[in-house]
Amino acid sequence: MVDDQTHPRFKRVLLKISGEALMGDQGFGLHPPTVQRVAQEVKNVRDMGVEVCMVIGGGNIFRGLQGSAQGMERTTADYMGMLATVMNALAMQAALESLEVHSRVISAIPMDQVCEPYIRRRAVRHLEKKRVCIFAAGTGNPYFTTDTAATLRASEMACEAIFKGTKVDGVYDKDPKKFPDAKRYGDVTYDEVLQKHLGVMDASAIALARDNHLPIIVFSLDEPGGFRGILAGQGTFTRVHG
Repeated sequence: MVDDQTHPRFKRVLLKISGEALMGDQGFGLHPPTVQRVAQEVKNVRDMGVEVCMVIGGGNIFRGLQGSAQGMERTTADYMGMLATVMNALAMQAALESLEVHSRVISAIPMDQVCEPYIRRRAVRHLEKKRVCIFAAGTGNPYFTTDTAATLRASEMACEAIFKGTKVDGVYDKDPKKFPDAKRYGDVTYDEVLQKHLGVMDASAIALARDNHLPIIVFSLDEPGGFRGILAGQGTFTRVHG
């Protein structure tokens, strides 16, 4: 992945994590020690000289699709989910800045009192100044997931890869927590992910990554030092590419 630990192959990456990744073992909401641990992972990568942006889901607070399944109108439910991502982004910003990492929360839905509106050129400038950009509120549109938002923002920011932090160390043909014989892929193509329904990201996100030749690195966020380790050519992961 890299020439050595001081010369990462990727100069600019986007880290996509689910909202559930921030709730620890409590089953709901934000778990401050977990948020702090993820922030430390981001700091370690930023300290390598890598420019980092983030997209965080909102499923730990509210998931639009589940809300609509329970009878709520889908558009309203999705907007509530977008607001949940803003809350998570603000929590991550606070954790990063406690580590003296400058960051900006940038929302697709304008809310000037708490964060910046999304302006692509301004966001790129923040990255060039080594600030961590946390993109919130998805794409600003209902019916699109934060996976799609992550792929869209990574493409707009000219990121060289998307790092998808999950509970497992890569992409498997079935759930490794339920099936001991589950097979892990080292490399898999976008088309295989779509054809085999491997569940890396939703179909529109995978298609957008494929069209923009944007590799997706799937790794375990629960592995301490995993994010930095992969950029340093170590650890276990799955690479989704063309």
